[in-house]
Amino acid sequence: MDWFMPKTSRRTLRQAALTPALLSLALLAACVDPAAGPTASTQPLPKADENVYVATMDSGITIPALPVEKIPETHRRQVVSYKTDQAPGTIIINPATKLLYYVLGNGKAIRYGIAVGKAGFEWSGEAIVADKKPWPRWIPPKEMIARRPELAKFDEVGQPGGPTNPLGARAIYLTSGGRDYGYRIHGTPEWQSIGRNASSGCIRMINQDVLDLYNRVKGGEKVIVLTASGEMPKGLYIPKPPAPKVAAARPKAEPVVPAAAIPALKVLPPPSIATGSPAVATPAAAPTTTPAADPAAPACKVPLVGGVCPPGN
Repeated sequence: MDWFMPKTSRRTLRQAALTPALLSLALLAACVDPAAGPTASTQPLPKADENVYVATMDSGITIPALPVEKIPETHRRQVVSYKTDQAPGTIIINPATKLLYYVLGNGKAIRYGIAVGKAGFEWSGEAIVADKKPWPRWIPPKEMIARRPELAKFDEVGQPGGPTNPLGARAIYLTSGGRDYGYRIHGTPEWQSIGRNASSGCIRMINQDVLDLYNRVKGGEKVIVLTASGEMPKGLYIPKPPAPKVAAARPKAEPVVPAAAIPALKVLPPPSIATGSPAVATPAAAPTTTPAADPAAPACKVPLVGGVCPPGN
């Protein structure tokens, strides 16, 4: 039949067949920044002055809107100029500025605000995206349970995913040299901690932001964690877990001496005015008793002997 069609009709049919394909390419190009590198995600990029922290529903769980005015402008999700020799799709984390960069290529990156490890929990080096999970179950590490015994109830089964789960809406699992050191890039319900040293080594993100990053990574991407001063790491540094705090020993109580066991105080007389030393009390001499004269006895003419008048007087 095609052999008998006019040339104009055949040309019209070919154009009609190509139109849907061309339309699809045009729509795709409209969603992707042409400055993005060839291997970066094709997810739509955040627009300037766009509020990306609106309420959303995810897997039946409500992620509440955030007061964008309380999030520093430097820590809001946005496309920025970023020069690096790393390939598009690489994630670069700067603990010094509390910022995470998803490299787009051609001098561009998506910048997110984050929270990083507290003093003593900072790590640096390279890792890869080994896995990712939505609304993950949280199992606290044994070192954390040792520091916070109230978390022991989650030791076996963990805390189910949900709005109060410390891992938030998404978790991106990292390994270094094929080993899982327990570090994650994850969401958090504590969005006020963004921009601070607040975690036990994991990288926290606002839930809306971790949803965005989660949809961009596919697995196997390189993750570079800079040093605490913002320098490129020269190797993998994993801090030694801090020892659990030991309750301070109570001071020993002084022994209680029963009142009856305390000897009575000896009261000394006041000091002598002459010498300044305590006067020594002199025992009083026993009074000399002179026998009273018998009023009926006759008067004795000579001195009494032993109180008796000698005979014959």
